[in-house]
This record gives sequence, structure tokens and C-alpha cells, in this order.
Amino acid sequence: MSGTPRIPGARTAPSVTFAVLAVAAASLTLLQSLVNPVLPTIQHDLGTTQNTVTWVFTAWLLSAAIATPLLGKVGDMVGKKRTLVVALGAVALGSAIAASAPSIEWLLVGRVVQGLGGAIFPLSFGIIRDEFPAARVPSAVGVMSAVIAVGSGLGAVLAGPIVDAVGWRGLFWIPMAVVLATAVVAAFRIPESPARPGGRINWLAAGLLAGWLVALILPVSKGAIWGWGSAEVLGLFAVAVALVGVWLTVEMRSRESFIDLRMMRLPAVWTTNLVALLYGAAMFSAWAFLPQLVQVDPAAAGYGLGLDVTGSGLVLLPMLVTMAVAGGFSGPLGKRISAKRQLTLGSVFSALSMVGFAFAHGEIWQVALGSGVFGIGIGLAFASMATLIVQGVDASQTGVATGMNANIRTIGGAIGGALFSTIVTGHLQSSGLPAEAGYTDGFILLAILATVAVGVSLLIPTPRRAPRTQAEAVARDRADGKLPPVGDGLPQVGDADTRGGFVPVGHIGSRAVVPSVRSTEGATARRSGVVAAGRGTVAAVFADEEEILDTASEAANGWRRRETELV
Repeated sequence: MSGTPRIPGARTAPSVTFAVLAVAAASLTLLQSLVNPVLPTIQHDLGTTQNTVTWVFTAWLLSAAIATPLLGKVGDMVGKKRTLVVALGAVALGSAIAASAPSIEWLLVGRVVQGLGGAIFPLSFGIIRDEFPAARVPSAVGVMSAVIAVGSGLGAVLAGPIVDAVGWRGLFWIPMAVVLATAVVAAFRIPESPARPGGRINWLAAGLLAGWLVALILPVSKGAIWGWGSAEVLGLFAVAVALVGVWLTVEMRSRESFIDLRMMRLPAVWTTNLVALLYGAAMFSAWAFLPQLVQVDPAAAGYGLGLDVTGSGLVLLPMLVTMAVAGGFSGPLGKRISAKRQLTLGSVFSALSMVGFAFAHGEIWQVALGSGVFGIGIGLAFASMATLIVQGVDASQTGVATGMNANIRTIGGAIGGALFSTIVTGHLQSSGLPAEAGYTDGFILLAILATVAVGVSLLIPTPRRAPRTQAEAVARDRADGKLPPVGDGLPQVGDADTRGGFVPVGHIGSRAVVPSVRSTEGATARRSGVVAAGRGTVAAVFADEEEILDTASEAANGWRRRETELV
């Protein structure tokens, strides 16, 4: 086996790669959600106003909205591992700035730098697709989605105890240490992406995308404070519409677009993104306002549970448990229930939980039960949306596609949160406290959005079943035109022994063609297909990608008959 071609970058076991990615994603989601429950504490400690302190969340949101698709695209082009390390470094730097901030201005700077870490999510999904055997990708995507979802909810649970123990600055110091260590491990243990199409970034299109995202998210997140009819809000909405038009024109006329609009128009992509928008509105709003509801003092308002920050977080524990379980089982469940049906089912569970929150929130057990049902919905939906996007696009577009999906989900959360806030503040008691009807109407709205998501999910095309054998994979590739048809001189590799034995290389002139391979170091080819070796390069042609691997040293000796271990 000494003559087996080595596939560069596949030197780390998938379990190690996944562990590093999971820690990175969990750290970022914790940073995203830990801060929200303690904004009043930060406001008091830094001596700022309520309007100003809300920028601690908004600054992160705007930064992440820009960085997520941009760095996702960079990762697809120059290498996902390299870009991941840069994103982790930015999170660590931003955390250090925020933790040591002497004023609210420095804290906002730290949050902007942290927002660059939003690209960790699409980069992680892209690395999973690159490095894992095809059969394990759905399960890995499901578990990673569950980690992201649980981390987002876990912040509300941990914020109170951390602040009580070490103060609010500990919310940044602790994740900083974890992220810094993760960046070091990622730099040495995660292999670099084998699929890199190269090209360049269309900076004009990227700038226009960033411009309309900011012009949209800013008034949506600040509308309740500035006033929905204010000149600032209406003006920014007008700017967003204008920039979207210019951006679309530039993208369609560009020879090298920033985001492939043809990809965004794929039925599996646009329908999943629309569900993400609706689901984000329901999910983020529930996370934000359910703790507020149970913290209301019943003696003063006539409803609520009167819990403190820690207590309101503990009520969400059932959600975290069911979220983790549902997301973790999403991949294995995919053998019986497709990702599309899982997304529909998750949206149904979410709609039911919103109805429960609207009409049954007077007892802890009622809220806890609704929280558990909601967790099932989130776990299934997060995992299935990521799986549908990953399956629906080429490997070279995984980063930007999953990045836009995350962005759209975040935009939905900003819109939903703004609408919920408007409803709650529109129902005030004479004491100035929100009336119970405000929360009831708000959760009814979220139930409607989740129900619409159920309908949209039914429009998502059902993905074709993944090939179970190499013979099926090769036959499908030939039918799709991704491999030359039989009779063009290619050997019948689809009929080769798939029991793990050794398969000889077939020769076609100056090329050698073999099935998917495992190198002597245990590196596994990540797609079904064939590898064609030529002068100076080896082209691994898979079901949906083409990898060009440098083998100049092998070419110098000439390609001779070799034996390669079949995956």
C-alpha cells in the first residue's frame, strides 16, 4: 500500500473534528444568548441608558449579519479551516475587549468584533460535509444543529448563576478562554478543505449585501424604541429596498457573483429559507419574552410567576433537554422520516407550544411542559433545515448557503421580536406594567407564524434518497451526466467489489481511474465516485463536487497499476 495516493487534509478522525466544531459553535451561541438576561445589570454598572444598553445585542446582530455570508464565502474559496481559525480568534479578541471594557462604548466595540464569529456556523457545516463520510453527514449535521440550538437556549439558564458568582464580566472571560483553546486545537487538528473553487470576492456585491442587511435589521430591532412611524425607521426601510434592488442588479450582471442567485432560487433553498424566516420569528421571540412573562410579579400585575433571572432560566431546562434529544436523533431518524417531514413536524410542535404559552402560563408545570414541547420542535427544525440546505447545494456553496440561511433566521428573529414587543407595549395597565393580553396576543401571533411555516415546509422538494452502495452512486452520477456514460472507455467501477477488499486501478491512456479510496493513513474519501489521476494532478470526481489534489511527485514517476483499498 505504499504506492496508494494520499489524500491531503484528511488526517484527523471525524469524531475529533466534530468535537472541536461543537465546542466552537456552543461557545458562540452562549455568547449570543448569555448577555440578554443581564442587560439591566450592565446598564447599571456602566452608568448608561436603557436605549444605549440595547445596542449590546444590536451591535452583535449587525456584525454577525455581515460577517456570516462574507466569511462563509471566503471559507468556500480559500479554505474553511483557515477561515474558522480567524473567526474563532475574532471571538476571543472581542470577548477580551468586552470583558475589560471601561465604558459602554468599548463594550460595543467588543461585541462588533465578536460578531465576526457568526461565520462559525456555516463554516462548521461546510467542514462536516467535506470531512465526513456521506452516510454520516445527516447525523453530524443534526447533532451540530442541536448543539447550536441548545447553546442558544442555555445562555438564559446560565446567565444568572454566572453573574451571581463572578459578575457580568465573567460572561465574556469564560467563553474567551474556551474559544481561544478551541482555535489552537482547530489550527492543528482540523484538516483543510479539499474542495476550494478559488475565484475572488465581488466586494461591490458584498458591500451592497451588508448595506441592505444593516438598513433592514436596524429599524426592525429599534422600531419599538424609535417609533415605527419615525423618519429614522421609514428612511432606513426605504434605503433597504433601494439597496436590495441595486444588489440584485449587480449580482445578476456580475461574471463572478458574491451569492449565486441561481442557488437562492433553487426550490429546496428558497422554501427552506422562508421557513427559516418564519421559524426564526417564533423561536427568538419566545426565547426573549417567555422569561419576561414568568418574571412578572403576580402581586403587582395579576399574572406571572414572580421568578428571578435564575428561576426563569430553569423553567427553560425541559426545552434544552428535548432540544438536544430531538436534534441528536434527527440524523438517525432520517432513515425513516425525511428532513422535509421532520421540519414539518418540528413546526407543528412549535405551533402547539405557542398556543400553550398563550393560554396556559399560570403554573410552573404548564410553562415547563410547553417548554419541553417547544424544544422538540426546535431540535427537529434546526437539524432538518441545515440538512436540507446542505443537501440542496453544491459542496463549493455550502458555506454561503448555510450562512444565508442562518442570516435569514436571525432576520426573522429580529422581525418577530419587534412585532412581539410592539404588541406587549401596546397593552399596558394603569400601573405601566404590560397587560396579560399583550403576552397572550403575542404568543398567538407566534403560533400563526409557526403554522404558516408548516404550510411552507410542505412545498419543499423531497430530496432523493442517498445512494446506499457505490454501484448506486456511480449509476446516479452517470445518469446525471456527472460521469461519462458506459462505453466512453471508463472501467465498470460500479461493479467492483464493495466488501472492503482491494480493487485494481483501471487505465485509460495517461489516466488512471479508481473507486473512492481510503489512504494508508486511514483518510476516507468523502463522496461516492471515482478518482482520475493525470499529469501533475488527481481529480476526485464525486456526486456533487470535483477536488483537485496535488500529486506532482507521483506524476514524476508516472502512473502505473496500483491497488487501492475501497471504502
